Amino acid sequence: MGKLYNVGTMVIAVVAVVAVTAWTRAQPATQESRLITVTGDAEVRVAPDEAVVTLGVETWNADLTLAKNQNDERVAKVLALARGSGVKPEHIQTEHISVEPRYHDDYERRGFLGFYVRKTIVVTLQDLTQFEDLLTGALGAGATHVHGVQFRTTELRKYRDQARALAVGAAREKAEALAKELGQQVGQPQTIQEDQNSWWSWYGAWWGASWGGIGMQNVVQNMGGSAMPAEGSFAPGQIAVNAKVTVSFELR
Repeated sequence: MGKLYNVGTMVIAVVAVVAVTAWTRAQPATQESRLITVTGDAEVRVAPDEAVVTLGVETWNADLTLAKNQNDERVAKVLALARGSGVKPEHIQTEHISVEPRYHDDYERRGFLGFYVRKTIVVTLQDLTQFEDLLTGALGAGATHVHGVQFRTTELRKYRDQARALAVGAAREKAEALAKELGQQVGQPQTIQEDQNSWWSWYGAWWGASWGGIGMQNVVQNMGGSAMPAEGSFAPGQIAVNAKVTVSFELR
């Protein structure tokens, strides 16, 4: 009985191995080998309808109280100017405050220069016709820096959706063109992934030509109160809203 049991076990094992081998060979090629994966890019350009202006006010004095009071006075004038330009209170905020003692030798802390007080004011301007007047007035009221100007659209979601749809269409067109060259056809989409998209404001020569020929992207360099461009030279350009998708299609 023991030998018969062993032989039976061997027969069952052999049959199982043959069955597994046959099943494996009968399986079709993996899905991955029948896919074509492409990326699609699209860009939608729109005119901005608001601007975010980041202003800086910096004062210094050997007396901390005087340095702070001077800064408070300048900031109050800039805030009053913004409100007078029709900017809503919720669109005006003080974002950053710092006080820094400075020395001729910062490492050894020798040769005290004074206390530098800085405040940052962020103004969201929804009437772009007021942009030049606001910037000119802010510099005249006591702002010492323009840290950045960002043009943007309040309908960003709508334009992002448009860009995504165009990117998906571009991906399908690319996949069909590639497949055709190989004598193949594109079937149903299997996977789709949206890559990180972005939007930004575009700056032309208006900034660089007016303030020392420096090319501007995201930051406008420090300016004096008299360094404003000529009247009527403001041109915010357009916002580029981008979308990028990666799609895998069945290849047949």
